[in-house]
Parts: sequence; structure tokens; C-alpha cells
Amino acid sequence: MWWIYALLSALFAALTAVFAKIGVENVNSNLATAIRTVVVLVIIWLIVFARGEAKAVSELSPRNWIFLGISGVATGLSWIFYFKALQMGEVSKVAGIDKLSLALTVIFAVIFLGETLTWKSAVGAGLIIVGTLFLIWK
Repeated sequence: MWWIYALLSALFAALTAVFAKIGVENVNSNLATAIRTVVVLVIIWLIVFARGEAKAVSELSPRNWIFLGISGVATGLSWIFYFKALQMGEVSKVAGIDKLSLALTVIFAVIFLGETLTWKSAVGAGLIIVGTLFLIWK
């Protein structure tokens, strides 16, 4: 069942790129990122409250808070750079290069989380890296 959510994530990420490219036209990329962030913030908190999940906030450990905070900083930086790249470049290239994050995630998961690197994961990550080089090569 996880793969259905992953496919939906990919679908909405693709739509995000196209809609964002249209949205950043003649708009400061930081302002565009701030607007998008507020929309995401409102939607997710509405979902959390509607499902009665807000009470779990008190159960979070300091480790949860630290790593969710760090993840939030990384997300914010990713969005800031993504919107600036979208503003300056072609959405098909920017979104493609942004997906280099998948290959980097595989590498980081092996290094920091001790996950096993299978030959399939290694080849897939390698192909993504090569594909990224093709997108940026002039």
C-alpha cells in the first residue's frame, strides 16, 4: 500500500512544479515560497485537527522535536532554492535535477541510517546521477 502513496506523492510533486512555475512568473521567489508555505501549513493543521491528532504533540520526545525541526529547516531551504531555480530555469530541467535528491537520499540512508545498498538501488541511483548530468550538460 505504501507505493500508492508514493505514486500520489510523485503525481502531486509534478503538478506542484508546473503550478509553481506559473505562479512565480513576475513574483519574487521568496514571496512565492512564503505563500506556498502558509497554504501548506494551514492545510496540514486542518487535517491534524480534523483527525484528532494534535493531542500527540505532548508525546513527542526531545529527539523528535530536534530532528523534525532540522527536517523543517532542510525543507524550507529546499523550497527556497527550488522556487528560485524554477523562476530562472525550465521546469522540466529544474524538476529533473531536483530529483537528484532521490540518489542523494539513497547514499545518505546507507551512510547515516545503515540501510543496505542493493545492486538495484545502486544502479537506480547511478542512472539518476547520469540523468542529472545530462540535464545540466550544455
